[in-house]
Amino acid sequence: MAQNTVQDTVQDTVQSILLRAGAFGSLHGGHPGEPAVGLSVPVESMHELRQALDLLEEAKVRATLLIAPQAVPGDSDDLWQAVQAGHEVAGLNLPVNDRRLEALTGKPVRFWALPARGVTRGTLRAMHGAGIAPLPPATGQPAPGSILCLTPADLKNRLPELKKLGYRPVPVGELRDLRRGTPRDALHDLYQRVVEDRYAEREGVIDLSQRFDAVLRVAPLDHAPAPLPLPPRTPTAELHVNSTRLVGLASSNLTATYKAYQRSLRDVAQALDTRPELQDAQAVFAVTLFHSPLEKAGFVILDLPPLRARWYALGFRLLRVAYGTTRTPSEGTPKMGWMTREAFLNRYGGKR
Repeated sequence: MAQNTVQDTVQDTVQSILLRAGAFGSLHGGHPGEPAVGLSVPVESMHELRQALDLLEEAKVRATLLIAPQAVPGDSDDLWQAVQAGHEVAGLNLPVNDRRLEALTGKPVRFWALPARGVTRGTLRAMHGAGIAPLPPATGQPAPGSILCLTPADLKNRLPELKKLGYRPVPVGELRDLRRGTPRDALHDLYQRVVEDRYAEREGVIDLSQRFDAVLRVAPLDHAPAPLPLPPRTPTAELHVNSTRLVGLASSNLTATYKAYQRSLRDVAQALDTRPELQDAQAVFAVTLFHSPLEKAGFVILDLPPLRARWYALGFRLLRVAYGTTRTPSEGTPKMGWMTREAFLNRYGGKR
């Protein structure tokens, strides 16, 4: 029994990686630099369907309704009315060969949200042959171009929150650059989960990128790494860039990216003022290839020790591979930019 469970887990994991890489026509999310987010709403009963439609109509938002075919009776016209209102209908769970959704909507079903386990290769091949694409895994937190999954019960509170953060919910099929996945997408996802997410958890990185155009995170440190001109045990705050967000914004509009970066620095200043874990930080610093913008933003630029500079340069090259960025930065050598807490708050704090 235990052996079968392990085999099933390994098979599901391999299949998940293949789907992220575009196997069987599986999709990858939209453009990572735009405020549009694909809103999907799973529906497993008529009560949930009517609840979702009422809340979406009230908010003037269109979405992709993920419908379990067995949840909708054959004599219902709710789905037809939903399509007329501009919503998109996709399938949910199994089986995927049920044509009831197409009969009720009068339109072909293009997408299907599959369960995490129990999906066979035969099912995936049948979907691909019928022109139905597996949707990428949805998330519970918004990101530009991603697919966000909210239950009908979540819509009332979360839709105003999305608007406040600058997001524009749309049906999944209307996302710009929604496309079939590639092996690079699978590599990016693997790097994100194995490297960045684990590092963020281990180092206590504070994510300040809830707003759609926010690009910075900050980590509280209990020391001052070289070459900072501070006593070694001085608490500091290290800036980290949300690489996916920054690359996406920069590919659309460099001016908007610069403004977003400035707003994100103000987010860091607010965190220094309000977050308990940052109250003792006496300096803010970042290690980056793009140190010229930091210098223009008021940071003092320092050369790294040679060995550390080579190590960081290798890491940044790996990042470009993972994120699919072929453009080589104008600065080939990473450097450190830093600013005292007082100077940073004077420049980016609430008083300014």
